[in-house]
Amino acid sequence: MASPYIELEVGGRVVKVTNPDKVYFPGIGATKRELVEYYVAVGEGALRAIRDRPTYLKRHPDGIESEAIYQKRIPRHPDWIETVTVRFPSGRTADAFCPTEVAGIAWCANLGTIDFHPWHARRPDLEHPDELRIDVDPQPGTSFDDARKVAFVAREILDELGMTGFPKTSGNRGVHITVRIEPRWTFTEVRYAAIAFAREVERRAAGLATSAWWKEERGEKVFIDYNQNARDRTVAAAYSVRARPEATVSAPVTWDELADCDTRDFDLRTMPRRFAEVGDVQRAIDDRAFTLDTLLEWYETDGRGDMPYPPNYPKMPGEPMRVQPSKARHVTD
Repeated sequence: MASPYIELEVGGRVVKVTNPDKVYFPGIGATKRELVEYYVAVGEGALRAIRDRPTYLKRHPDGIESEAIYQKRIPRHPDWIETVTVRFPSGRTADAFCPTEVAGIAWCANLGTIDFHPWHARRPDLEHPDELRIDVDPQPGTSFDDARKVAFVAREILDELGMTGFPKTSGNRGVHITVRIEPRWTFTEVRYAAIAFAREVERRAAGLATSAWWKEERGEKVFIDYNQNARDRTVAAAYSVRARPEATVSAPVTWDELADCDTRDFDLRTMPRRFAEVGDVQRAIDDRAFTLDTLLEWYETDGRGDMPYPPNYPKMPGEPMRVQPSKARHVTD
């Protein structure tokens, strides 16, 4: 039997939480109410990460053991919830959630939204991203510690470029690094810059990192997922809870903290205490935006050109053949 609803006051709004005692995270027994209250507690940081960005909702209305609903179109909502129309690579459009206040995040959490997946462009200019996203993704046979090592190689490159990267745990085994950039390049150009960066990480961390799109070519290495910079691709936002039994969080950390932290240190219950003590450690992310000029020069002088897009994208200009290498060899033999 469903438990009675409660109402929370969030920034002058009243947000109803239905069935608040439903257990969402069996690993720690955390409830739906705790999920909503978590997002309110870290609201300043969570909103900074997704404010004015088209944001997709990864919902588990019956808890994380239920099947996920990855929702790009916002469901029916109060008139104070803001939206933005986005265009997918297919050319179709949809009205997506566009966060402008913490109450909107709490309202989505009541729908069973576990984690939030924002675009890397903002509503004022959806054609020009303002983030370069470096997704450090451990492959089978590698670990968070391997991802950490690769992240510090990425930091070394960013330092040489005069750019500031803000790291966070993915909430699982990976590391995400966000660089604020000037919003004057297209999605294609930002993706080219990400390819150049991934190739440089691969060169410096030979044997540990890879930029190979095809899984059969990656081996037991850490993948630098350049395609997270393509239009309509998203990663879990800073402070997003992840759909794991222990309710781990995609946690912003300082570089000093990244050196020896454990992803299990940050969860739905520990993160509010940390936030109350230190606030948002990425509060300076909007202080300066950087140029991609050098990375785009690297892309041009490298000479290898483009790399494959994800399979749901139409064939893109200049893209190499989108066929697994083993199958391509079979066709040409």
